Amino acid sequence: MNGPDTNQKFPLANYDRLCFLKNIIKNPNIIVGDYTYYDDFENVENFEKNVKYHFDFTGDKLIIGKFCMIASDVKFIMNGANHLTDSISTYPFAIFGNGWENAMEGKTYPQKGNINIGNDVWIGYNATIMAGVTIGDGAIIATNATVVKDVPPYTIVGGNPAKEIKKRFSDEKIAQLLKLKWWNWDIEKITKNVQHLTDKEIHKIVS
Repeated sequence: MNGPDTNQKFPLANYDRLCFLKNIIKNPNIIVGDYTYYDDFENVENFEKNVKYHFDFTGDKLIIGKFCMIASDVKFIMNGANHLTDSISTYPFAIFGNGWENAMEGKTYPQKGNINIGNDVWIGYNATIMAGVTIGDGAIIATNATVVKDVPPYTIVGGNPAKEIKKRFSDEKIAQLLKLKWWNWDIEKITKNVQHLTDKEIHKIVS
């Protein structure tokens, strides 16, 4: 056996509220890596409903790496939510037409870029990730956190706005882990090392 089938929609027998996320995504602008799972209190189809203001015309993407863990009610606020902030009014006059359709002529709404979630990232219940944020490999986002800026690899953040609580490991060990990139190994090697991946000692890893 080499772990669960990453192409299974529901990898846990008789439980349909945890899914391998890539298998339920319909929006081509949401890209999810293998073995990343989403656990929802009600229905896994809620995931795409929680990717907010994700309009086709904005062209932005939500990119999530491999082996991530995403809890219920996590929300991603995409660029379609942005309003002008350096103008006299933030109101979106143009969308209502009726004489207001030219309000944005020669102007564009702010575009903060894609949301990029690394590999082996744990995002806790009801966290919110804002447009343009990059979350590094191995990071942990605490319950109810609102993430408004990038999170370094292997860092735990929490609060609103989210701030660093602590690093998971020393800088030296983080550098080793980022070089290791275990999530890119073939599944046979991962399976051989699952006991070591749930341990603390890198030197125990076997090839």
